Amino acid sequence: MKWDSSRRFEPIILFFAEKNNRAVFRTARAAEVLLRYWPVDDGEQFYDAIKICLDVIVGLTEPGRLREAMIRAAGEAGIAALAVVH
Repeated sequence: MKWDSSRRFEPIILFFAEKNNRAVFRTARAAEVLLRYWPVDDGEQFYDAIKICLDVIVGLTEPGRLREAMIRAAGEAGIAALAVVH
């Protein structure tokens, strides 16, 4: 199985309340943030984003779906998201 975590989508910037952190996401490497640093570890949108992230990595879906899922998961977790469009 070929894993590709570098497939890009239009960037999103997430603003985490704790420690005034922010992060920019452009690829399926966002899975690491979801699994390690997300402020909550439950929720329908959270799990959906993880599944879609893995689907992007193995080539089952397009990166744009992950972008949308990350924005929904951020909303569910109370994280401010700025969707950047070029």
